[in-house]
Amino acid sequence: MLTDTHTEPIFRKSSYSSAQGENCVEVADLPSGAAVRDSQHPQDGHLTFSGDQWSALLGAVRSTSL
Repeated sequence: MLTDTHTEPIFRKSSYSSAQGENCVEVADLPSGAAVRDSQHPQDGHLTFSGDQWSALLGAVRSTSL
């Protein structure tokens, strides 16, 4: 989430990330959607999704059987 005093997204580790620290994805809520980054390489930046894009991505992931 972004605040008036904090301009960088605040990332949290996905609940689907492994406990061993591999395959970790972090997500940040944005006023107009979400941002996603690799927790092992946060310096490489993040992907930003609009609200509609984020909803579509989550819907696609939830409908995929693993």
